[in-house]
Amino acid sequence: MFDRGESAGAQICTDWSDGVSWMAHPEEGGQRVSHAIRTADGVWLLDPLDAPDIDRVLADFGAVAGVAVLSCWHSRDADVFADRYDVPVSVPDWMGRVEQRIDAPLERYSGSFPDSSIRAIPSRPFSVWDEVILSHEASGTLIVPDSLGTIDSFLIGEERLGLQLLRRLRPPRQLNDLEPERVLVGHGAGITENESAVLRAALRSPRRRFPRALVRNGPATLRNILRTVG
Repeated sequence: MFDRGESAGAQICTDWSDGVSWMAHPEEGGQRVSHAIRTADGVWLLDPLDAPDIDRVLADFGAVAGVAVLSCWHSRDADVFADRYDVPVSVPDWMGRVEQRIDAPLERYSGSFPDSSIRAIPSRPFSVWDEVILSHEASGTLIVPDSLGTIDSFLIGEERLGLQLLRRLRPPRQLNDLEPERVLVGHGAGITENESAVLRAALRSPRRRFPRALVRNGPATLRNILRTVG
């Protein structure tokens, strides 16, 4: 499900004028995606995974301002990038697990994201689920690291964007009023067409669809959790 070895090369899965999303291991089932977004302060690297050619891609967007971990399960290569670009790793002060898994200076923030142009939306639906969702209104970009995804194990029926199985029981309703121009996720390619409608569809009546999702995606979700914890 997740390739823990070295990347053979990044695959760009979403790009636009002020950012890029890439998969360091495009062949893996979990399709872990990392993001870079350019703001007035510089480029922020979000949940980054290293790949041989990714620095050249990032250089096109300017100087790196910081690295941020958006999920307690996404420490990934944050410390590698922090050391490479001589910046700290930014993490919410309430997020667990990350500090024990990275070897780099950690900068905790409370409330506001270090870059004031990015809105941080806390999401803690369960005791072992610490996630921060980011909204960059200037570029119309919404970044959801774990709650939403586009890979098969998140989807049922005709969904293009789906809630992770357990999040169908406790959906991120704080996203209901957002109308992004793109939705980026931590697992799978981003949504860049009919974004707001697709987001609303994903958040509509998730509990009603939970039994169907449980039958279809329950085994895969359990395997993913066990492999992540292991």
